[in-house]
Amino acid sequence: MNQEALISADERLATAAEKAGVLIEALPWLQRFHGATVVVKYGGNAMIDDQLKAAFAEDMVFLRLAGLRPVVVHGGGPQITAMLKRLGVEGEFKGGLRVTTPETMDIVRMVLTGQVSRELVGLINAHGPYAVGISGEDARLFTAERKQATVDGEQVDIGLVGEVAEVNPDAVLDIVNAGRIPVVSTVAPDVDGVVHNVNADTAAGALAAALGAEKLVVLTDVEGLYANWPDRSSLIDRIRVDRLETMLPGLASGMIPKMEACVRAIRGGVRRAHVIDGRLAHSVLLEVFTSRGIGTMVFPETELP
Repeated sequence: MNQEALISADERLATAAEKAGVLIEALPWLQRFHGATVVVKYGGNAMIDDQLKAAFAEDMVFLRLAGLRPVVVHGGGPQITAMLKRLGVEGEFKGGLRVTTPETMDIVRMVLTGQVSRELVGLINAHGPYAVGISGEDARLFTAERKQATVDGEQVDIGLVGEVAEVNPDAVLDIVNAGRIPVVSTVAPDVDGVVHNVNADTAAGALAAALGAEKLVVLTDVEGLYANWPDRSSLIDRIRVDRLETMLPGLASGMIPKMEACVRAIRGGVRRAHVIDGRLAHSVLLEVFTSRGIGTMVFPETELP
């Protein structure tokens, strides 16, 4: 056998040993999380880049086949903006916030339930008949109440934008108990049946609490929560929920709903909440099945991290 063949064989053995090490590292987490419900908020660049979309779908199927119970909650801001532009719908803004008119709400509903949801369901189901699309309207999963925004110290009406007032998780539980993966679109009616657009981070946190989930995982476009943004060396690895609550007023506006969702989940009984970098392929698997994990983890005052 020549030298090149020996080197090639050694490289193959080293690669195989490395892969075995990765699998063994996952073993305690496979045992710990078997049967656990994990709510994943899908958003940011992970839902724009085709390779990241495919990797996310693979992650959800992997979780399911590994014995976990994944539930996906998605937004669709970029897709909604693109569709409004395509249809020539002029947006109205108050203090920089989009006003969701009834016309805009029809488009939001169409994009979230008919485009974003269908695409993700299709990507997951390319691996088998796992995913089922559901919206906050279905079986009264979410009940919304009108959200008021504050601009320059005054309350302003931004239209059909809602907060989650109530969660009825029965339909999601039916899907999960059937061995499927729910893909949840965050449109929801109020008590009078008027449909509102609900922030997907907010909805994910509320649903995680209602389901008694083990974990909430929120995908974003940064590595996690920073103590002193934009100083990237100030990334917070883990933080107690009461400490996070004191930080909320000073956070960047885009991070506030994500961290509020983590707080709501933890306060509602979820054991761990994570904000992770969705720009990294297979980021969910890296969080769930590695000893170090990635991103920022939020945990209750009553537990050690």
